[in-house]
Amino acid sequence: MTNQNQQSDKLGNLPEWDLSALYASPDDEKFAQDLQKCEQVAVTFKHNWQGKLAHIITQSDAGEVLAKAIKEYEAMSDLAGRIGSYAQLYYVGDTTDSQRSKFYGDVQGKLNSLSTNLLFFELELNRLDDEALATAFKTPALNHYKPWLDDLRKERPHQLDEKIEELFHEKSLTGASAWNRLFDETMASLTFDVNGEQLSLEPTLTMMTSPDGEKRQAAAQALSKTLTDNQALFARITNTLAKDKEISDRWHHFEDVADSRHLANRVEQPVVNALVDAVQEAYPKLSHRYYAMKAKWLGVEKLAHWDRNAPLPDEDTRAIKWDDAKNTVLEAYNGFAPEMADIARRFFNENWIDAPVRKGKASGAFSHPTVPSAHPFVLLNYLGKSRDVMTLAHELGHGVHQVLAAKQGALMAPTPLTLAETASVFGEMLTFQKLLEDTKEPKLRKIMLASKVEDMLNTVVRQISFYCFERAVHEKRREGELTADQIGQIWLDISAKSLGPAIEFKQGYDIFWAYIPHFIHSPFYVYAYAFGDCLVNSLYARYKEGDPQFTQKYFELLKAGGSKHHSELLKPFNLDASDPKFWQMGLSVIAQMIDEIETLDKQI
Repeated sequence: MTNQNQQSDKLGNLPEWDLSALYASPDDEKFAQDLQKCEQVAVTFKHNWQGKLAHIITQSDAGEVLAKAIKEYEAMSDLAGRIGSYAQLYYVGDTTDSQRSKFYGDVQGKLNSLSTNLLFFELELNRLDDEALATAFKTPALNHYKPWLDDLRKERPHQLDEKIEELFHEKSLTGASAWNRLFDETMASLTFDVNGEQLSLEPTLTMMTSPDGEKRQAAAQALSKTLTDNQALFARITNTLAKDKEISDRWHHFEDVADSRHLANRVEQPVVNALVDAVQEAYPKLSHRYYAMKAKWLGVEKLAHWDRNAPLPDEDTRAIKWDDAKNTVLEAYNGFAPEMADIARRFFNENWIDAPVRKGKASGAFSHPTVPSAHPFVLLNYLGKSRDVMTLAHELGHGVHQVLAAKQGALMAPTPLTLAETASVFGEMLTFQKLLEDTKEPKLRKIMLASKVEDMLNTVVRQISFYCFERAVHEKRREGELTADQIGQIWLDISAKSLGPAIEFKQGYDIFWAYIPHFIHSPFYVYAYAFGDCLVNSLYARYKEGDPQFTQKYFELLKAGGSKHHSELLKPFNLDASDPKFWQMGLSVIAQMIDEIETLDKQI
């Protein structure tokens, strides 16, 4: 019996996505036609507009002409995005398939080449005179794109000569992108020997949540062994990408290692620093306190690192069937807003989800927005754990957000990472609160709250520690190459500070940094999770206060996509991310849950 058939017997029929909304197959004639069209249009666009914007802005019809150019640029972005999205989604279905890998690589190369023809456009837009552009914005057609242009112009201090930017762009294919592919394909091909059974990454990580302590230990040791066997490669990838980023940052005049991420997120460094400081200050009353309680529940003085995510005694660890997970999330969404459930339901009804674990399939989970002219696709590795249900709620939240923001168009639909987690974490919270409301028995309620607290600690405390780890690695890399042992020691030191004295890091934990893809694909992405979680905690508190306009305001936030700054989006809720009290309010929600667990613990 195949692994997929075993999953179906245990979990019900798991859906696989239908990518035909993009293209029918790699051999689809429409795909070849669109790629050729995109290449031709890019050349024509460059011929028509390069070197002419400075003159256009001086003309009386500047607003209309510039709007026409941007609209053409947006249409090309959508078409190129459609092509690139299909290639990526087809590839992640089996990253070990050489034909898929070649297809993805070839498409990446062609898109990189054609996009080189478009680099001039944003650079020339940013050289336009502020006063002349302000006058042109009086034209409604151009004013529509003002949020995008305002964001674009924030990048002016970091933009270089056009030819240098072209060189960076073209070299990325054999630089960072190539190392990203090497990491992905390596991780997908690795196997982990757990008591004689050869497992891929996802099932191995899932086994570390088994109720059987020996299985958790075996999985952790298998993970450590295989990663350690490959530590030289992972250290090389990490060193190379950190150096590549340092070179790019230096040339683009970014001082701090995370400044480019902050700019991309449209969030100010002091806001991020306030978040980090608030979380670190809260370590003792959050993670340190909780894990000390959990050690007591498991009857040990300290938790081995493989026991940190162990289920609690009496926790129901039976596999949750797919249909039950689906209904749980849709009911929670519907209880908040039927419109939200209606959008989420389309993901199930129209095959926008790929759920089974398969050999070679990319690990983790994501919701890919594709392009506004299509729709998002969700990738899961569903194994029936309670956390998998929360992951489904999380990714569907992303999907709903992406559907609603699509009306902003290809240039303004993408949401900065700090706000991109808003709907996903809110979806998780809705699902959790729905389940909690239906649970009255103290023991079960304690288990549910503990499970949610663990998820929130992983989202807030853990991700901030990841951010601090990345900062330390990138800062030390500026002084020279790091060995795998040096990276591992940084990992151990920062993990100890964040998780507290109740966690004991056994031999082999020092290599666990190596499997985390965010460090490779999106440096400093991770703080966005903590940002989103604390933001949602504050938003949910506003929701529970009973504001009758809350749902409408919430949908307006999602529909805005990337067209508004976080300060503008939070203002209707009387929330301000630059205020330290904002982060403290979000963190207090976690602390209050731990308080309730302590109270319930005394009652049981």
